Amino acid sequence: MAVPYNTELIETLSMILIITSVAAVESQNLKRAAAAYCLQALLICGLILAFAAGNSALYVWALTALITKAILTPWFLLRYIAKTGEQEVPAIVGFGPSVVIASVLLVSFYKLTHTYVHVLAPTPEAIAGVFRTNLAVALTVFVLGLYAILSRRDAIKTVIGLCLLENAVHLSLVSLAPDMRETALIGIATEVVVTVYLLLYVIAGIHEKVGTTDTYELAELHW
Repeated sequence: MAVPYNTELIETLSMILIITSVAAVESQNLKRAAAAYCLQALLICGLILAFAAGNSALYVWALTALITKAILTPWFLLRYIAKTGEQEVPAIVGFGPSVVIASVLLVSFYKLTHTYVHVLAPTPEAIAGVFRTNLAVALTVFVLGLYAILSRRDAIKTVIGLCLLENAVHLSLVSLAPDMRETALIGIATEVVVTVYLLLYVIAGIHEKVGTTDTYELAELHW
């Protein structure tokens, strides 16, 4: 018997993830970008809980995600933003063109994945309504995170992009195998909070020494 997931709630939370991704990528104020990521982390926790009706192990993952994604990671981000400055280093692409590019990526990859999800994940579960939507959202968030990493010069913004990649992977994981107990174990094991902390620690140290978080300028440094 199929588990009666609240599909309307899941799809709503999933679609809001895209909005928070765009806000995290395009906000030039790093505190606001961190706040957008924090909201997205809470949405991920909500999605994991929504699937927990069929797998009680997901409650443990949801609690872990709440601590690591929605509490520790935003706290680390805000702590190091306070040390390096709230204003993002100007990106490679200007704000207006960047919003256009992000919008094109959003629409293109969402439609592409939603249409051809049977090719990317050829399982009966993947092509069902709510799972199809989640996988389309997951790839869209992943692409937006990758876009942030490639188009931003601010080191902290690239860390936020990495966090978006992680959320996208976790959304696809819980959507493809929500009924397996191993899903929760894999999700917990792939949390990147320690990596985020170490990256921010290194970035803050570099900023203290050279006075910038501009990755272009850092790339020109010679040891």
